Amino acid sequence: MRPEYDFSGAVRGATAARHAQGANVVVIDPDILDVFPNSVSVNDALRALAPVLRQRRRAVARRRGA
Repeated sequence: MRPEYDFSGAVRGATAARHAQGANVVVIDPDILDVFPNSVSVNDALRALAPVLRQRRRAVARRRGA
């Protein structure tokens, strides 16, 4: 490691709990950045879409089971 890297004030495991919860990074394509400029807008859209997707998944499962 290079001498200019000074970790003398670092605390081991300071962010471990936050990383243990997990994180998903999603890259938004440039052509839809105007629609989804931040994580709040993405999460709002996904929450609105989630019930439709769940219902569709149940319908497909019923058809396969029949």
